[in-house]
Amino acid sequence: MTHSSVTSKGQVTIPKAVRQRLGIRRGSTIEFCLVGDHVELRVKSTPRAVAPDGFGMLKSPRPTLPADFDPADLLTP
Repeated sequence: MTHSSVTSKGQVTIPKAVRQRLGIRRGSTIEFCLVGDHVELRVKSTPRAVAPDGFGMLKSPRPTLPADFDPADLLTP
């Protein structure tokens, strides 16, 4: 069993082995349930994993172009 201390703000670091086993990562939602004299921690949701290559991380506010778009059509003769 591993231990953590509570900070002055009431924060606790979840040990790495526990985070990995439960799939907890940044943005995960955790629920705390008081059961008798102890607390149960439950993972409510976990954000999608980010692809290691970073593809799709950036989103543009502009609409996408149609697949048959040809930039040469923009040139005026």
